[in-house]
Amino acid sequence: MTKPEIDFQGGDAPTELQITDVVVGEGAEAVPGAKVEVHYLGVEFDSGEEFDSSWSRGESIDFPLQGLIQGWQDGIPGMRVGGRRQLVIPPHLAYGPAGGGHRLSGKTLIFVIDLLGVG
Repeated sequence: MTKPEIDFQGGDAPTELQITDVVVGEGAEAVPGAKVEVHYLGVEFDSGEEFDSSWSRGESIDFPLQGLIQGWQDGIPGMRVGGRRQLVIPPHLAYGPAGGGHRLSGKTLIFVIDLLGVG
């Protein structure tokens, strides 16, 4: 797969996690608490500006789901290897309300995640 592009959303940010399968994979399924290998792109909902991308670093990343923001913990299980999924994550499932101490606190985030492997 190639680096995804995320269209500017416009309108009001959702208040709940939105999960959209762009490509449904046919490999092993990610389960809660699994270790996953992913490529991902993250942008801010309001501005459409990219804030993080494994694509830009030129390598995938792997980590256990339980160490990630709640939106990833809730949004990746059920995904299959080879799939691409878009998550729109409201602040309470990301980095908390504005003033929470993280540069993305108070922001709704959009991630496109390619699941490359589960462990």
